Amino acid sequence: MDTAGSAAVGKGMNKSSESSASLRVGLADLEDPAHQIDVLAMVDAYSRDPMGDAAPLSEESQGRLIPGLRAFPTTRVFLAYDGEQAVGVAVCFLGFSSFAAKPLINLHDVSVLASHRGKGVGRALLEAVADHGRATGCCKLTLEVLDQNHRAMRTYLAAGFKRYALQSGVGEAIFLTKTF
Repeated sequence: MDTAGSAAVGKGMNKSSESSASLRVGLADLEDPAHQIDVLAMVDAYSRDPMGDAAPLSEESQGRLIPGLRAFPTTRVFLAYDGEQAVGVAVCFLGFSSFAAKPLINLHDVSVLASHRGKGVGRALLEAVADHGRATGCCKLTLEVLDQNHRAMRTYLAAGFKRYALQSGVGEAIFLTKTF
């Protein structure tokens, strides 16, 4: 895979040195029907997980997901494969840091199939996203994580993430949401 992570998944991708020899991670091609199927399957698996929505994606969401990702200009999706099986996904979107005046990457959804957790897949996904971010001039990666998702938190901290604070003494950022 080139340093920007633009190689198609399964075509000349690097293998992770920290997991099985058949692990490949790269930027998904959302025009490729096979990648579309794998992205949908991975996001649905995440939705079904207790740390996701604990329920499958609705039929409506399944029908809108790929067209929506394709239409959204800052979308970046990374897939992890063990052999021919998709085992992980990182759905990301470019944003912009007003203080650094540079783009950033937000890891919106990161998920690894339960059968492949603890095998370096999450770490490999994070490394691929970070490599892509550095190669495309991004200043940082951001994400949110549930405070009870201890496995994910350990992975993120080990990969160099930390709680966000602008300066000492003003507190840490809190993620809020408002549904429409």
